Amino acid sequence: MVTHIVTLSKDDEKCRTVLTKDFKCKIVLPHWFDDCLRLGKRLDEDPYLFPDPEILRKKPQDPIVETKTLDMQGASSTNPKVPTGIQDLDVFIGKNIKISDDLEIGDHLRGTIEDLIVNGGGAVTGSVHKADVLICQYRESLDYRLASRADKPVGNLAWLYYLITQNRWTSPTMRLLHYPVSKYGIPGFDKFRICLSNYSGDARVYLENLAIAANAVFTKSMKEDNTHLITAHQNSEKCDAARDWNIHVVNHLWLEESYANWQVMTLSNSRYTHFPPRTNLSEIVGQTQIDLQAIKRHFYPQGSIEESEGGETSRPDVRSREEGNGQDPGLLSSQLNLSNSDAVPYRPRSSGATPRAAKSHGAYQSMRTPARINIDGKENETPSSRGAKDRAAAKLHDQAADIALYEKERKRAGGVVFGGRRRSSEDQISNMSRKRSNSKDEGVATDEDARGAKKAKKTREPPVMRLLVTGYKRWATGSGKREVEDKSRLRDMGVLVTQDPAHCTHLAAPALLRTKKFVLALAGGPMVLSTEFVDDCLAKNQLLQAEDYLLNDPAGEQKQGFKLSDAISRAKDHRGQLFKDLSIYCTENVKGGFDTYKAIVEANGGMCTMYNARTKIAPTKVAADPDSIDPDMTDYVYLLSDSSSAETQLWPRFRESVRKCGSVPRISQTDFCLLTALRQELHWNESYEHKER
Repeated sequence: MVTHIVTLSKDDEKCRTVLTKDFKCKIVLPHWFDDCLRLGKRLDEDPYLFPDPEILRKKPQDPIVETKTLDMQGASSTNPKVPTGIQDLDVFIGKNIKISDDLEIGDHLRGTIEDLIVNGGGAVTGSVHKADVLICQYRESLDYRLASRADKPVGNLAWLYYLITQNRWTSPTMRLLHYPVSKYGIPGFDKFRICLSNYSGDARVYLENLAIAANAVFTKSMKEDNTHLITAHQNSEKCDAARDWNIHVVNHLWLEESYANWQVMTLSNSRYTHFPPRTNLSEIVGQTQIDLQAIKRHFYPQGSIEESEGGETSRPDVRSREEGNGQDPGLLSSQLNLSNSDAVPYRPRSSGATPRAAKSHGAYQSMRTPARINIDGKENETPSSRGAKDRAAAKLHDQAADIALYEKERKRAGGVVFGGRRRSSEDQISNMSRKRSNSKDEGVATDEDARGAKKAKKTREPPVMRLLVTGYKRWATGSGKREVEDKSRLRDMGVLVTQDPAHCTHLAAPALLRTKKFVLALAGGPMVLSTEFVDDCLAKNQLLQAEDYLLNDPAGEQKQGFKLSDAISRAKDHRGQLFKDLSIYCTENVKGGFDTYKAIVEANGGMCTMYNARTKIAPTKVAADPDSIDPDMTDYVYLLSDSSSAETQLWPRFRESVRKCGSVPRISQTDFCLLTALRQELHWNESYEHKER
């Protein structure tokens, strides 16, 4: 049965059939599918739903409706309230449960909990070895490590209360705060100051407690010293302020997955900075589960103390003693004076490196189980612990180099035996020394170096031309495969096609353009060619004279009001410092994008700052060389802006702030920045300025 139809238009015959016959099938935009994949979570379909998708109907800045988070019920805190109104329970039938001492609860509450477990069909035990389930608070206790290594369910008091109130069994790893916490927190999180925005109710309480459990500092209000803002969407004043203060803006998945994997997750992952339009991400809070493999690496790795000193690996021997002597195995810890209160603290590891076995505790050292004695004289008796597996793995690791060399030799013609003269290790070492001594520029290898090794890749000569191409229709309309092939052929000719305007020596364009690449590259004064140069080089399969293909566009020069050759000459004189002494600001939502004009200003030696209602205007700098720039230009502070209503609301505050600094405000159209960079000449035109309103 089809549940969803993904389409860009409802005019399709299938969509019309669903709408007219009122089938139980949802028609959604492809954006829903894309956002679900990018976040790795299923989102609500309503904002993407036909016949009238909200993401196409409403503006991004319109208020987003808050949603309830059902997954947070009874899972928002590690210190929950005592459940009330409990009916008949059957969730504990057949379960032996140990309640750890590290919960720090009173005798009365402990007795109440034990009665609920017994009345629910379960039993309470004082031995972690007899228990099927462990309830504890911290991951550093010995009971926690013993139960976890035995793959027994381990949860905290919040999880136990959840089972009692819901009367339904769930895994404690399904919700992050149902699992025991660490006393020390995630390594590195103590440096973070975290604030929340756009979360409410149980979801907000849950994220607050999760940040504290990770050992971060949580702040209710945001200041400049905050490091992270976790938000459900980007429509809030906190989000605007965070961008101004260079505070990381992420969704809650970063915090949840850092806690689940017990490491600081990188912010370069786009999942943590993706905010679907018209979607409140609080609807997917609490869906992340504990990664037990990651927890195992940090809290009870291979070779930890309980494995080597009387833990679960030696448990079969303890059971045999119990059967013979009637001794309770739960007394083992008390005999060794190792109760939970006296247990050796086990601090979690801060990296994923292979852990080494912990050193033996003094009490264990004095009562260590003696090594097994070979009475029957068998040579190949199988050990009872995992030590044999570890030794076998270590031996295999030592032989890995020999195995790899054997596999390499086996692939040679003739195989291992008849594949040519076998060289000794001394020969290999001497050959390696000769290879290192050879110059990198020498492209010829000796016969001795080439024997038994792969052929060296064909080396290319350094490029004679670094070419930036813009507006090239052959690559814009053709397939990506053609572009890759053409660039490879040009590279063989000595032409490196680059995407970096700052390091190009030549610029190719079909005409005088106002594209971002063209304007940025012009700041370096490159040789500007016609794209016919690329066509002819590819057609003749050789590098032609670039001087024969200089760009000639009289119509474009007349339209823009300057000669290209003069602009290139001025660019060489400026050396990328055209905007050096100007103070330029730009609004965030200006047509073309703030990043575009920031890149243009910075390519010409200036600094462009985003302006909004909270931006502080800095005093203007005085030109170091008054003769190098028009003095009338440096007395002004410029704001690049559009004439939309949202933009004009910023103008009065900008003028007031600039005048307080003793300068003169100029609110200009973006053409001022664009044409100045194209012409490579600072010249003010009254037509650029937005008049006061």
